[in-house]
Amino acid sequence: MIRGLYDWTISLAGHRYALLALAVISFVESSVFPIPPDILMIPMIIAAPRRAFLIASVCLVSSVLGGLAGYYIGYGLFESVGRPVLEFYGKDSYFEEFRARYNEWGAWTVLVAGVTPFPYKVITIMSGVTQLNIWVFMLSSVIARGLRFFVVAALLWKFGEPIRDFIEKRLGLMFTLFVILLAGGFYLVKYL
Repeated sequence: MIRGLYDWTISLAGHRYALLALAVISFVESSVFPIPPDILMIPMIIAAPRRAFLIASVCLVSSVLGGLAGYYIGYGLFESVGRPVLEFYGKDSYFEEFRARYNEWGAWTVLVAGVTPFPYKVITIMSGVTQLNIWVFMLSSVIARGLRFFVVAALLWKFGEPIRDFIEKRLGLMFTLFVILLAGGFYLVKYL
């Protein structure tokens, strides 16, 4: 099933409505769809490098709006489905503790999920469940998703096809290492 979705997503890159398809995929990927928009964005930029930053902008706006939809999925469904389950098992007090910890680090969590291979949709939904401040969520999403999509667009715009393999295979790892180094730096500054 995933392979079929992947192939279908790739096939959209050459379609005359590719930008609209990219917007839709970026939107739904932020809350429910398993295939990241990069799969469509990369061949679109290689085919039309002069439109790289327009394509990245479409990804950014659609992804953040989709993240907002994911936030509201978590916000709305938790009260009607999740909380009664926790109450049935007597675990609702644990959720309040989890919420406090999540919201303490929420901006960082959204930033990390927005640039790394970790599924952003999980964080958008969890942010809604824990009722992370909506403005913190939105700002973190814009920064993280903007960084992710514009770095890819800039690399493709500058280097073209030769950088494609690096992006597809290693960019997630590079972003993950960057986040680890950044977090480690903050830890060292705070505790040393």
